[in-house]
Amino acid sequence: MTSKRIFTWGGFVVIVGLIIWGLIAAEMKSNKEQELLPLPEQIVATDHIKGSEMAPVTLVEYGDFQCPACQTYHSMVEQLISELGSSTVRFVFRHFPLAQHANAMISSLAAEAAGSQGKFWEMYDILYKEQREWENVKDPTSIFVKYAQNINLDIEKFKTDLTSEQAKERIINDYKGGVKAGIVGTPTFFVNGKQIASPKSLNEFKDIINKAATAGVNP
Repeated sequence: MTSKRIFTWGGFVVIVGLIIWGLIAAEMKSNKEQELLPLPEQIVATDHIKGSEMAPVTLVEYGDFQCPACQTYHSMVEQLISELGSSTVRFVFRHFPLAQHANAMISSLAAEAAGSQGKFWEMYDILYKEQREWENVKDPTSIFVKYAQNINLDIEKFKTDLTSEQAKERIINDYKGGVKAGIVGTPTFFVNGKQIASPKSLNEFKDIINKAATAGVNP
């Protein structure tokens, strides 16, 4: 009887130990994943980048393709890059799909699916320029396929990549990195790793970039 109780108690200790180790391992895994999340001051291999890596200014945007404000800033950012040049400003776009936007995730997936064929920026432009066409559609897949056709993608591959777990993980990592950086809305901009208030005009945006370029440090 005594030996049976000892055996039972020993088994209980082993089980508790396994549970505790499992919790520790899960915490270690969570911490490791947090360390790997891309932060605004870091440029990682999975980033979508326009401009020279030698540019003195790196502009990072966390955006949502269904966000009306992001759509407004899209043209401003494009003009900013055009006027200042890729040798002055390097632009990085990261996904931050907001929960209140039903088509935010699938539109990000459409951009990633295009990106797997080397045409992320072409889809990025179309999604913002044609936002009103798809933003409130229950299932915009056919619209995105049309956009894919317009930029000469392999349509079957595009359809497959729309449901890619790898693409979804990439988007989620961008989002989690943004949350870790304290982002709560879109668009959110960082210049050389420092968050800035959304500029009210193109001239204000240019002033921020030019000052950062001249100083060679955070604005």
